[in-house]
Amino acid sequence: MASARALAWVERAAWICIYAGSLSIVLGIVSGEVHVIAGWSLGVLGAIAVVAGIVLIVVRSRLTETAPTGAQSSPTQNNP
Repeated sequence: MASARALAWVERAAWICIYAGSLSIVLGIVSGEVHVIAGWSLGVLGAIAVVAGIVLIVVRSRLTETAPTGAQSSPTQNNP
């Protein structure tokens, strides 16, 4: 069980990893003709970031949000 803040953090991190990784892959492909090692490095690091983002999405889908604490009625209380 996770708080709403933790769930938002995981979602944000997942999408940042996916978008930054995709950009890195594209930059790796474009710069691969100029400098092969830099192109491959960007591509591989981008692919790792995309995979990390996908893993974070799977983790987020398995987390459940805790109920907020506060003034809540008791389920055993009978209201006339």
